Amino acid sequence: MDIARYKIQDYGDSSQTKFWSLYRWRTSALNMDTEGDHDVLDHKLKSGGRYYSAKFTMLERNRAFKNTKFVNRAMSSVIPGDFVPLLDSHSSSENVPSKNEELEESWDDEVIQRTRDFNKMSRDCPHDEKVWLDFAEFQDKIASTQPQKAARMQMLEKKISILEKAVELNPNSEELLLCLLKSYQGRDSIDTYIEKWERILIQHSESCKLWKEFLLVCQGDFSRFKVSKIRRTYAHAIQALSSACDKHRRQEFASLQSGDSSLVQLELGLVDIFVSYCRFEWQAGYQELATGLFQAELEYSLFCPSLTLSSHSKQRLFDHFWKSGVARVGEDGALGWSSWLEKDEQNRQNTTSEDSTAETEVGGWSGWFELSSKKNVPSKDPIVSVDLPIDNENTEQNLESKENLDTEEIPPGDDIEALLKKLGIDIDSEPNSEVKDTETWNKWSKEELLRDSEQWMPIHEDSGEIGKSVSLHSDDNLDDDHNEQLSRVILFEDVSDYLFSLSSKEAHLSLVFQFVDFFGGKVSQWVSTNKSSWIEKVLSLETVPNIILDDLRTVFQLVNKRQDPQSHFVLEPLLSHASISLGTSTMKFLRNAILLFLDIFPRNHMLEEALLFAECLFVSEMKSSSCSINPSRVLAKSLLKKDRQDLLLCGVYAQSEATYGNIDMARKIFDMALLSTDALPVILRARQGFKEQIRSLRNLWARGSIGEHSIAFVCAACLFETLTNDYCTGIQVIEEAFSMVLPERRSQSLQLESLWVYYIKVLERHLKQFKFSRIWKTTLQGYQIYPYNPKSFRAMLQVNYHYSVSSKVRHLFDECCQRYPSVIMFLFALSFEIGGAGSEHRIHSLFEKALANDKLQKSVLLWRCYLEYEANISRNPSAARRIFFRAIHACPWSKRLWLDGFQKLSSILSAKELSDLQEVMRDKELNLRTDIYEILLQDEVPA
Repeated sequence: MDIARYKIQDYGDSSQTKFWSLYRWRTSALNMDTEGDHDVLDHKLKSGGRYYSAKFTMLERNRAFKNTKFVNRAMSSVIPGDFVPLLDSHSSSENVPSKNEELEESWDDEVIQRTRDFNKMSRDCPHDEKVWLDFAEFQDKIASTQPQKAARMQMLEKKISILEKAVELNPNSEELLLCLLKSYQGRDSIDTYIEKWERILIQHSESCKLWKEFLLVCQGDFSRFKVSKIRRTYAHAIQALSSACDKHRRQEFASLQSGDSSLVQLELGLVDIFVSYCRFEWQAGYQELATGLFQAELEYSLFCPSLTLSSHSKQRLFDHFWKSGVARVGEDGALGWSSWLEKDEQNRQNTTSEDSTAETEVGGWSGWFELSSKKNVPSKDPIVSVDLPIDNENTEQNLESKENLDTEEIPPGDDIEALLKKLGIDIDSEPNSEVKDTETWNKWSKEELLRDSEQWMPIHEDSGEIGKSVSLHSDDNLDDDHNEQLSRVILFEDVSDYLFSLSSKEAHLSLVFQFVDFFGGKVSQWVSTNKSSWIEKVLSLETVPNIILDDLRTVFQLVNKRQDPQSHFVLEPLLSHASISLGTSTMKFLRNAILLFLDIFPRNHMLEEALLFAECLFVSEMKSSSCSINPSRVLAKSLLKKDRQDLLLCGVYAQSEATYGNIDMARKIFDMALLSTDALPVILRARQGFKEQIRSLRNLWARGSIGEHSIAFVCAACLFETLTNDYCTGIQVIEEAFSMVLPERRSQSLQLESLWVYYIKVLERHLKQFKFSRIWKTTLQGYQIYPYNPKSFRAMLQVNYHYSVSSKVRHLFDECCQRYPSVIMFLFALSFEIGGAGSEHRIHSLFEKALANDKLQKSVLLWRCYLEYEANISRNPSAARRIFFRAIHACPWSKRLWLDGFQKLSSILSAKELSDLQEVMRDKELNLRTDIYEILLQDEVPA
């Protein structure tokens, strides 16, 4: 669509000037040739309309084109702020018009003038990052007007030289470094680009932000991607940041209690990178390794013994614990490293006192590294030594092991060839060309997904699980299954390079909360959605979190007023195929782990809520009943017996009972909690008490000291006023609390964000009682402060949809996606379009706009939704094929994405193409658990 060229301006009383300017414009416009070619504009400056089309945009950027500007000297207020008149300092006053004058400025004039301004500002303010970044961005603007590639590359070179000068003057600026590195990417080869990254990281090894960006670069490069390479990169990052933390602990030991100290922030960044690595291993198919990494780090940092040990001694001691075969975090009977060590030491002392002939230990802990389990295992096959037991290098091992079998067990060669031919396999053909049916590959992908969902817990090396599993199979497959089980054993060497110590409570809680969230547990928001850790976590998702899925369904139901069942069947497969399935074993694993965490963090209501949620799912799946009895009631009562003063647990327990419809039981729990409190006076003056307490919070909030208890107090005061007075008075309580804090501080506070979410819920309950201008102003302000919070966007959409039309809501989506692009916002836009029966063109355009963003292009979740839409909803085979290959090129680490292609494109791709895809997966070192011959045997051999 063309956009009007004119701009409303007020030139005062200069009617004569306006007349002549309009006259000259109309005359020139009539004389312009509308068919002129933009390639010859230097010779033929002609235009044929009043609109900015693609052709006339080229005219605007032509070197000789002049932008006419009329300036009224008597009315300087109408002069644009960015306009700088070019006056000759030597001209006489007689040559200057007294009232009005006409000035002309070409594109070249603007470039020259702005370049002069940037040069001056960079000299005057050399340490102002924004000046340098704006200067570099201006070079991009100039390059966008250049039709020749050589000219664009010349502007890129200039941009690089500007940023190199900026980095030289500001060597510690992460933003300037990232901008410079991104500019290098457009010029250098990938190998040179990586080398420059590595040199910069050597100089800035303490920067979590730079490490995170570098890891994204390495993961997203398809040509260089291999799982082993990414592992080494993560090991370097974690070791570098861990060393930086040790250095800070020595230098800033006195500031450990400060929540804003650089050490705390560094440890939080280290935890984020570690969780990102665990997610990478999980998505690459190494679920056992991801689980083992979490178990190892939780034991190493959270349950470590209270001993003063060097890093090397601590790892040696942990090596003994890991190889002992005892239960680890999340497993039945787990005690924690520290408790186990105390118990083990007590047993050793008892053994020493009873047996005086016991051998004397030589030095420190050296005697603890002798594994008794190896001696107790009678005749066990020797364990094959491999660098990484999770690698699929079993083929050669299987061939070697089969040589030891009795010759009587091996069928004659002719029989083997006959069997292979019966299966449709020609041993003389090229490798991997045996499978002729694409349905076989579809079955293989389903079996692979099933094994991924079941085989996520590591197997202990001496636990007996290996032998038990192998004994269930025939002797012919004994070695194959034995090696497969060995690959699920996570050795100390597999996790030792990724272990680090933590000293701050904030970092410990972040690790615990992200662990619960990683395995699908319910945990309240533990970090502000404006923090980079939250944004990166959402970007790395393969599936839609349940908490976000609920909001998306709410939006869908809102806009789907017709209750069109066809729209419902479109949305659910699109989103539910990527939702998290919570299994019984996973919930049991989480329940066991959280019970241990509560020993370290007692009376933590977020952990208690997660515990009861996991218990509900676990018990419900075990009993498979849908009665109104709260499945977590037994566990909650047992916890309250241990600590009857835990009011937070009472609140969580009461909420869980109310969720199952047991309102009377919930009231009894609250009454019990209030009766057990001795702090309440005999006559409670609630309204006055709330006012005095809120007044006392003003000074604390002004200094940034905002705790959870103060937020709870404001919410309670709001509820009290709503029940005893009206909802307007209750809302006013929260608005007065917000007025005590600057918006800049609100944007980074998790506590104030939680208060805002509560505030939005109150507004939604009384949406019809407010005027549009009143509630729109509030929701828009909240969205501007928390643009990445799903609740803020859902509220803004609800308000807009109630008072507006769908076209305006679409315009709102477009503006928001352009200003704050995110995965969550795109999913909301998608739900709105599907619920509102949006066109296929509109939905396709949404996907393409989102994936055109450099960050969102790395979202596996967006690619999976796009592939699902084109393959099964839009049913466009060619588009689905194209999207799949784009997806695996952008996100090669996601095994789930590759398997989606096998399942959704089995009718599109040939058997040879699917076979080649599997070979590429092996080449990229993704973990494949199923051999294609297993599927062939299942189809041909009778059960």
